[in-house]
Amino acid sequence: MPKSKVRKKTDYTINPASRTPVKVKAGPSPVWYVAIMLGFMLAGLLWLIVYYLAAEKISWMNSLNAWNFLIGFGLMVVGLVMTMRWR
Repeated sequence: MPKSKVRKKTDYTINPASRTPVKVKAGPSPVWYVAIMLGFMLAGLLWLIVYYLAAEKISWMNSLNAWNFLIGFGLMVVGLVMTMRWR
């Protein structure tokens, strides 16, 4: 049986000396970080609930009108952005 031709492969390996090491901060997030993250999300939710249920009774909140949605969702988004750094 004839022997097949051996193909020469190009070398795609990277020289390990040319790479610079990157320091990775290891370990879990502190407890206070998680508490603040969840606090922002819950504060935004509570802001929206209070706005829907008692906006007529709270004059300063009623005067904000649609800005209450920005405040409530903004607080929740801050909490969600904090989840990206949570380990």
